[in-house]
Amino acid sequence: MSTTPITTRVKANSCGCSHKGPLTRRKSNAPSRKKSKGYYAKVKKGSGTGSKAGGGMTSKGVAKYRKDNPGSKLKTAVTTPPSKLKRGSKAWKRRKSFCARSRSWKSERGKAARRKWNC
Repeated sequence: MSTTPITTRVKANSCGCSHKGPLTRRKSNAPSRKKSKGYYAKVKKGSGTGSKAGGGMTSKGVAKYRKDNPGSKLKTAVTTPPSKLKRGSKAWKRRKSFCARSRSWKSERGKAARRKWNC
């Protein structure tokens, strides 16, 4: 006789494994996809920044995203002009890395993001 209560036992499927089926799967711990759907960084009328303009997320949008996704390391764009950044600093390296990986972005949104980062 087993010591586990009957209510916590899992019946084995015909395949022999112990999963309960597709309807009872646990939700994954992956970060939400809300950022890509535009739920963050709502743009005020007349403003030229934010997700609708294609410049990326505002600081308020980033704060909300980080609150909704604990452990996130999302940051806003490095908007400091390159001439004002100290060569080799964290911000300089981050800006250089972004500009390098976003070179192929040819859409209006991509161009706006690159403009914001001073690429």
